[in-house]
Amino acid sequence: MTTQPADPGVQARSGERPRLPAHARILGLPVHDLTLPELVDRVRAWLRAEPDRLHQVVTLNPEMVMAARHLPEFRETIEAADLVTADGIGIVLAARVLGRPLRERVTGVDLVEALAATGEPELALFLLGAAPGVAERAARRLEARYPGCRITGTWAGSPGPEGSAESLARIAEARPAVLLVAYGAPAQELWIARHRRELEQAGVVVAVGVGGTFDYLSGAVPRAPRALRRLGLEWLYRLIRQPWRWRRQRALPQFALLVVREWVARRLGGRK
Repeated sequence: MTTQPADPGVQARSGERPRLPAHARILGLPVHDLTLPELVDRVRAWLRAEPDRLHQVVTLNPEMVMAARHLPEFRETIEAADLVTADGIGIVLAARVLGRPLRERVTGVDLVEALAATGEPELALFLLGAAPGVAERAARRLEARYPGCRITGTWAGSPGPEGSAESLARIAEARPAVLLVAYGAPAQELWIARHRRELEQAGVVVAVGVGGTFDYLSGAVPRAPRALRRLGLEWLYRLIRQPWRWRRQRALPQFALLVVREWVARRLGGRK
């Protein structure tokens, strides 16, 4: 008789690690239904129960979903992640349309601030990526805002092979528990996945791709007012402030169309 695992995760194929089952699948990609406090508790649990294994967290938005449709390695990385949160409001709306609503949107910015706010020394952070000097300014602001926040290092680095050795050496010296990578998607997710073994040897337990989070935390780029974020209009605020983003946001109508098509297909399939 097969014994069920104690953790709410599912047992993966032989030789693979068990992972939390996806709550929803958005155009084939998994999304987990965790609130921000639950995700922070999950990080604490990983540090306590599985300190010798790297856990990758992906903060998913519609642009990433569309990119994964054309990049098999990126898609495989998202599928293999330990947790996938709904970073973009489009993911939240898609889950609702497809009948699997999520309780909360969990963005990279909110996750970083929540980890810093714990003030727990075991949740030591390393900030990797963004333009030179941005991670350092973000670190200083986090430490000033959240007394007890422990940041063991910062480095701009580069996602290419030419910059990886230096980045990995600095991470190994700093020995952080949580690595935050701001190279932008899909570079940050692929970098984490490709260097899993080296990061585990450096003591990293959780690695998260956080996109433009350091720009917001450093003050280099203003974040949308809270009222707009609650209305799901942060994308519009960013587009007004950074018009060049229109090229990236061309993926949004395509994403919406594919979600509607999937909804129609499910409805028609249910009538058979």
